[in-house]
Parts: sequence; structure tokens; C-alpha cells
Amino acid sequence: MASVQELKKRACEAIDKNRDKIIAIGDSIFAEPELGYKEFKTAEKVKKAFDEMGFKYDDGVALTGVIAPLKGKQSLAKISVMGELDAVVAPDHRCADPATGGAHSCGHNAMIASLVGVGYALAGTGIMEELDGDISLMAVPAEEYVEIEYRNQLIEEGKVSLLGGKQEFVKLGVMDDIDIMIMQHTGLKKDGEPKGVVGGGTNGFTGKLIKYIGKAAHSGGAPHLGVNALNAANLGLQGIALQRETFQDKDHVRVHPIITKGGDLVNVVPEDVRIETYVRAANLDAIDDACMKVDRALKAGADAVGAQVVIKDLPGYMPARLDYPLMDVMHENMKAIFGEEHVLYEKSIGAGSTDQGDISHLMPSIHSVFNGAAGVGHSSEYEIEDKEVAYIAAAKTLAMTAIDLLYNNAEKALEIKKNFKPSMTKEEYLAKWCKL
Repeated sequence: MASVQELKKRACEAIDKNRDKIIAIGDSIFAEPELGYKEFKTAEKVKKAFDEMGFKYDDGVALTGVIAPLKGKQSLAKISVMGELDAVVAPDHRCADPATGGAHSCGHNAMIASLVGVGYALAGTGIMEELDGDISLMAVPAEEYVEIEYRNQLIEEGKVSLLGGKQEFVKLGVMDDIDIMIMQHTGLKKDGEPKGVVGGGTNGFTGKLIKYIGKAAHSGGAPHLGVNALNAANLGLQGIALQRETFQDKDHVRVHPIITKGGDLVNVVPEDVRIETYVRAANLDAIDDACMKVDRALKAGADAVGAQVVIKDLPGYMPARLDYPLMDVMHENMKAIFGEEHVLYEKSIGAGSTDQGDISHLMPSIHSVFNGAAGVGHSSEYEIEDKEVAYIAAAKTLAMTAIDLLYNNAEKALEIKKNFKPSMTKEEYLAKWCKL
């Protein structure tokens, strides 16, 4: 039986051997971005890589997801390694899709590159035959919470049940036999900053679609005969702004609406105005409290001018829970790659959100960060600057962590699983989100 260090060395050597292929798929995905539940070309690239490795896989999971299950010597525990397929919207990016505005300005292309890198570490290297658990490589759609109207239409058509890809995986039962989920995200490289960050919590949120309904009239000749829905919306948004001092700092509340439709013609009193927003916070009680205040402000705007408002709540993402024993395992491997001085062990809450937060309520999971990007996230300036960090080091760390978890009768995985207390059952989770 090989030692755990020998297996890790073997995994890293396999990743180095396939370095050019890993970088190529990361760059290819960056050049052809696709938005959530539309990642068909990206999924094909993942399947082509899995075909080369000789992996059997399920495709079309939640429309575009790809899952390659790998069997170990024993099946005492099962680990999921995840990467995200989708892009965000940044229409001025040099690689933006001209039709959708999609661009990989959040590093999901690097997630898939590292996922494929883990595949190369395990393909034909004999590592799985030395592990006492199984590994499921999962390319997951639709993490970026964009095009809400489109995704809501998919729900109404029965094509998906939830807006986020990991949420849909839970609903479909894909996660039912998974004990631990590990993944990574690409962060921004800055002078003096660590190369890797282990852990770090995130906000959760509820999504909202808002429609103000007024009455059309001639804007110049007879505005008194109309009801201005845009005025109602402006008052509602001002009401939200004036609520901000009531949000507690510890709850990390963020509300950031956009007007997606402001009327039809400049000389017609607007009768149909649409808004989308998130209501984010670090815990579920704070989300509920902020949602109540936001709804109250939106309704007040309508009442002030005699308009109507329809507010549709949509399932967002859960705040992420940190699993410190799992963080410890990845921390040791990240230090082995970068050196202790280049790694940060992070316990604080970030204001962003991810559907990994949903997974963290059901099972131990981790969403670490590898700082290989430059520019500004979710913008036209975003680039993968250090591919050694973003693609290669990330793949090595994930592979080494999976080996640690499943080595020696899957001792670490089973211990982490035993000590984990889910905040809710799968049924309770689905009841909370699906009712929206």
C-alpha cells in the first residue's frame, strides 16, 4: 500500500504532466463564455476531457451538468469535487459573448480547469485503487444568479425547479449519497496578499422580481390622467435607501436593485416598470427582516402615487457555514503547495453569495480561494493572470485534499461527517426554497 504522501506526489506529477491540457481547457472556456443553464459548449469540453481520461459520466444533469463517478477500493465515504460551468454578465469584456454579454469575469473557467486537473490526477494513476472511498467529479451549471426572468421561465416550464445549479442537484437527488463536497474559486491577485485562502463565509440572499403597474397617458398633454409607475418605483427605491441605517453591521446586509424596464415611450406615462434585486445577509433571520423592510418600502412607493406593485420572491442562496475540520485538511495541503506564509485561514464573512452556501447546510463543504486573477471581479477588466495558481495549484490542492479524506479507511472523511450537524434536512431545505 502506498503512503498518503506517495499518492499526493503521484497526483501532482500527473497534473504537471497534463499541464498544457489543463491550461488549454481553462483558456478555451474563458474565450467562449455561456450563461447559466445554457452552458452546452462548456459541457461538451468537459465531456471531451472525461472521454480522453476514459471516465464514464452522466450528462444533461440539470440541463447542462456533467458528473463522472469514480470508484475507490472501498466505498466507505464519497467526496464530491465541484466546478462551475457558467459565466457572469460583463458585456464590455474582450471575450464577452456578443449575444448574451456573458463573460468569465468570476473565474469559473478556472474552476473547471482545476476540476479537469483533478480528473487527470486520478485517471490511470492507480490512486483510486488505494483509496477507501469514491470521488464524484461534478461540473455544475448556473451558480451566477443572473437572467432571473429566464430562469423563472425555466421553472414555469418544468425544466428546472430552482434557480441555482447546486440547488437543482440537491432537488434531483444528485447529492443524496455525497458525504463531503470540496471546491475552489479564483480570487484576485494583489501585492502582499496570500496566494490561497482557506474558508471564509458568504452571505445568503433572497431574489425579488418587482413589477409596478400604473396607468398610461400622454406625458405632455394629460399626465394627470395617468398613474406613473416609474415615480412609484423611484419612491420605493428611496424607501429602501432610507432603511439602510436599520440594518445591523454584524448582519452584512446588502440590497442592490436594478430597474430592468423603466417604461415604454418617453411621451407616455410609464405604466409598466420592472425591478430585480437581491436582499443579502449573513444569516436567515437577517434576510427575513431585511426582506420585510424592502417589501414595506416598495409597497409604500406604490401607495404614494396610486399605483400597484407585485413582488415575487425567488429562492436565492443560503449563507455559507464554515466546517473547520474540513478547512484544516485543505489548509495543510494549501500550505504544502504555497508555503505557510502565502496562505490565509479565513473565518470572517464576505458580502458575496454562492450556492455552495446551500450545500454547507446539508453536509461538510468548503469553497476555498486561489488568487490568480487580475482586474475587477464581474467587470470587463477581469483576466486570469497567474494560471499556475488559478489552474494548476488549485487542481493539486483539491486532489491532495480528496486523497487525505479517503485514505486509510476514509478515516478523516468519516470523522468530519460524524462531527457535522446539518442545520436542516434535505426535505426542510427544499420546503423553504420551493415554496417561493
